[in-house]
Amino acid sequence: MEITSAVGAVLGAFGLSGAAGLNAWLPLLVVGIADRAGWIDLGSSYGWLSSTPALIVIGLIFLIDLVGDKIPAVDSVLHGIGTLVAPVSGAILFTAESSLSSHLSPAVAAVLGAVTAGSVHAGRTVARPFVTGTTAGVGNPVVSTAEDGTSLALTVLALALPVVAFIAILLLLILLGWLAFRTRRWLRTRRARKSRPDQLQP
Repeated sequence: MEITSAVGAVLGAFGLSGAAGLNAWLPLLVVGIADRAGWIDLGSSYGWLSSTPALIVIGLIFLIDLVGDKIPAVDSVLHGIGTLVAPVSGAILFTAESSLSSHLSPAVAAVLGAVTAGSVHAGRTVARPFVTGTTAGVGNPVVSTAEDGTSLALTVLALALPVVAFIAILLLLILLGWLAFRTRRWLRTRRARKSRPDQLQP
């Protein structure tokens, strides 16, 4: 039973860190509220996530990020910042569950969380220019809202159904990889079309 619990915690941690790759602040906020309400136990090391000051600060930054990511140009700046923030958030979330401490080295957990969140964030950042270019920026708020909703769903799944959350993260990474491939292909085609008039000139 102890092994099953440990495996579930690790799979759930993958789900939380993956959710952080889509929205670095939302999973931290949800996990902090869940600990504050007594639904989960973060333990003494990460109990600060559920403190009043932490919840207020995370909540405010989450609202700023939520609105800013729907605004063209501002979203690009936030994505750049997220390149640093998302892996940190993922590392914190992966190591936050107290049940992991006796089964997985905190350093290993932090690396796994950072890599998972960083990979998801990189995928969405690479794919965003494709959405911007093909919709003239109109699709960005829609995609951003979908990312926020997916982040929330993954967070809830990670806490309630960790196995499902882990499978969802794997599928998400595959989808983002495909979108990144499509984006690079679209960018190459676009550059080629722009260069053709110059090549035709004497």
